[in-house]
Amino acid sequence: MNINVRFSQLLALMLCACCSLASARDLGQDEALRLRERGEILPLEEILKFALERYPNSKLLQVELEEKQGAYVYEVELVTPQRVVRELKFNASSGNLTKDKEDD
Repeated sequence: MNINVRFSQLLALMLCACCSLASARDLGQDEALRLRERGEILPLEEILKFALERYPNSKLLQVELEEKQGAYVYEVELVTPQRVVRELKFNASSGNLTKDKEDD
């Protein structure tokens, strides 16, 4: 019984460690401004231009800037004229679209 408890604790610890490595870190506006001033990320306006060119006449729902595995990512949520919510992810440094999916 004691071995099962220790195994369960070890497994829980390993899962927490793996989850923390895979998770993204949301960046605040001050950090985003510093990154933009240093030229490490593109301005949000450029990213929104790319998103709205892809889905014209869409409405912006939400934007987040995250650091994920050492890369900066803009996550943009739009609602299209057809009332479909789209989640787009852009590399914040290059502007390249890395993900485009229908959001639930």
